[in-house]
Amino acid sequence: MMDTIYALSSGAPPAGIAVIRVSGPSAGAALEKLSGALPQPRRASVRRLVDSAGMVLDEALVLWLPGPRTATGEDTAELHLHGGRAVITAVEEALALCPGLRKAEPGEFTRRSFANGRMDLAEAEGLADLLSAETELQRRSAMALVGGAFSTQVTTWRETVLQLSAHVEAVLDFSDEDDVAALPQEFIDHASNLREELSAWLDRPKVERLKDGIRVVLAGPPNSGKSTLFNALLRDNAAIISPVAGTTRDVLERPVALAGIPFTFVDTAGLRLDSEDAIEQIGIERAHQQTDIADLVLWLGPEGDGPDEAWEIDAQCDVADRRSKKSALLSLSAQTGEGMDDLLERLIDFAQGLMPKPGDVALNARQHALIGEAYDACEDIEQIEDPLLVGEQLRVVRLAFDKLIGRASTEDMLDALFGRFCIGK
Repeated sequence: MMDTIYALSSGAPPAGIAVIRVSGPSAGAALEKLSGALPQPRRASVRRLVDSAGMVLDEALVLWLPGPRTATGEDTAELHLHGGRAVITAVEEALALCPGLRKAEPGEFTRRSFANGRMDLAEAEGLADLLSAETELQRRSAMALVGGAFSTQVTTWRETVLQLSAHVEAVLDFSDEDDVAALPQEFIDHASNLREELSAWLDRPKVERLKDGIRVVLAGPPNSGKSTLFNALLRDNAAIISPVAGTTRDVLERPVALAGIPFTFVDTAGLRLDSEDAIEQIGIERAHQQTDIADLVLWLGPEGDGPDEAWEIDAQCDVADRRSKKSALLSLSAQTGEGMDDLLERLIDFAQGLMPKPGDVALNARQHALIGEAYDACEDIEQIEDPLLVGEQLRVVRLAFDKLIGRASTEDMLDALFGRFCIGK
């Protein structure tokens, strides 16, 4: 018999209310032992909770949720307690003394939900993303996964593959051993449509983009205004500002959200060729490396000297004797604030082109790789004439879809996923 597990499922105490969840075959017996009798199913009841010695632990709101129509698919009890540490500790100690109960491991409630068919793997991944979401875009993308939008799409693709497999079986069944008929054009069209759909999903931004954000590197020679602009973008004095060349010797990174979009702004060492300082030279080399991996470079140096596709920024428009840039995308002053609103607006517009649209599903690396496997197999199908080989490629596609929603998965992968959750999940 599977253990019955319990854990605090609400935030860390102290709090106004603390929720302890109990799930498993002994949940009802534990609730009855603490509260005296089982309440009506799915109706909140006020009960006095007592321990085995008859000592009152708390007056709480309790819920009895018989399985399988529960979050985990098992019998479940919820204890809504006063949220003090002592109350929570006393109730947990009383639960630990109930036969068959133990404290839950991280992610164990969600893993049981998956094992009992209450959610599939894609929905579980969405829940993990939702719990770690820090921006509105991350939340919306995670909700699309939790809500089953991606799972529904994968199920539709899988049904298409099963229909295509039936076509192949029919051709093989009704053909002579020495004269296998060709697959009909309708089959080829459906396989091509599936490949095109998969291609469109592979072109979507990945969920890692939502987490890591848009990487914007500020680059240019010493004293070109990089650190001043960096501080203005962050609204913080993160970088030291000095007229002395070479003050910024290393890479400074700071994450920030603009209009719900995550950015990472990077301040770099001033780029020059005449430095004899070994430490500054290392900083300059790192600055070059940062421009190579940036999504966008704001070039504050001499016009035309920046990396390809960098934005030319005339960053010190408040300085009277500066050499202004004729082709600057923006002229601004981080000191006075002139042009800063325009820069922020352009950065947000740029980022929106790289990010998933609000509410769209963004694929993680595992999902992207599996859809890539299915796409490659579909591409092979269009080049193969032998129905036996086509059938094998369709099996590869179906297996990839099964892995996407958890019909085929490894224990190591599941351990890694559910290990991301807190104990109460």
